[in-house]
Amino acid sequence: MATSGVYSPTTAPNPKSSWCLVPSDHLDKTRFAVKLIEVVLSFVAFILEEVVSSCLSCTALYFFEFVSCTAFLFTLLLLILLSTTLHTKVGITCWPSLDFFYTAGIAVLLFISSCVFASDNGNTNPERAAVAFGFLALVAFVADLALIWKCLGLPWQRGGNTQTSNGGPAQPTPEAEHLNTPVSAPE
Repeated sequence: MATSGVYSPTTAPNPKSSWCLVPSDHLDKTRFAVKLIEVVLSFVAFILEEVVSSCLSCTALYFFEFVSCTAFLFTLLLLILLSTTLHTKVGITCWPSLDFFYTAGIAVLLFISSCVFASDNGNTNPERAAVAFGFLALVAFVADLALIWKCLGLPWQRGGNTQTSNGGPAQPTPEAEHLNTPVSAPE
């Protein structure tokens, strides 16, 4: 075909056509690894909690179960959304804020549930291991928060994203003519 010679030298493959977008605008390789560690540690904490066969006070166990399962499932969902093109189909535009507040919320819940479960359990090996992995998952979530803060800053300090002009914020251009200028009458 005669046209293939014209188009082939200038056509380049699209590097963003891959299903995995790491690194991307929302997730770099380091944060991807930390999020993967969060998923694994919260999953192990959940599995170890499920191995517990009997409990003295089951409220602490059930609360820890809920938090570790939530941390596992929702962090896995967030990891899948941010590392693929699926995040463009959801309709959410504030991914950095959502990621920060979700990570902070899960870190607080993991801290509370791990402390409560550590103080109120039967002191069996599976319970102690579950608490240990709960605290390890907490450390991973806090490390993720530190990385978010270091790389992106705090979400509430971003303000309005104004366009920059020559390195500084764009200044509004003054009007050339005022609409209500009085017309001087001839005398």
